[in-house]
Amino acid sequence: MSQREERYRQLLEILECRLRAAGCTLRDILYGMTLYDWNLELRKARGEVERAFTLIVFGDLLGIPILTPYYTMRLLPYMVPRIEAWRRCMLRERDICELFDQEIG
Repeated sequence: MSQREERYRQLLEILECRLRAAGCTLRDILYGMTLYDWNLELRKARGEVERAFTLIVFGDLLGIPILTPYYTMRLLPYMVPRIEAWRRCMLRERDICELFDQEIG
């Protein structure tokens, strides 16, 4: 291979790398403009549903007995990894501003 061909190949590799980076940046921008808010709202809703389910099933950890211990014990192996984070979330102090996550204006 001649030196000119080698230089041409290197320039093509650099151009390909930059085009890939520009494509990734454009994809991230379009995602942020179109789907990010929707994804964020869905994650919040999922978290609320999971917290409500855990409260119903394991409310006795907070002093709220709702279900019988039999069902709690059957579900316990699936919930053990999330219990500590759930307790912190449920016992955390909340501000009234957290209820309004939409911008005013």
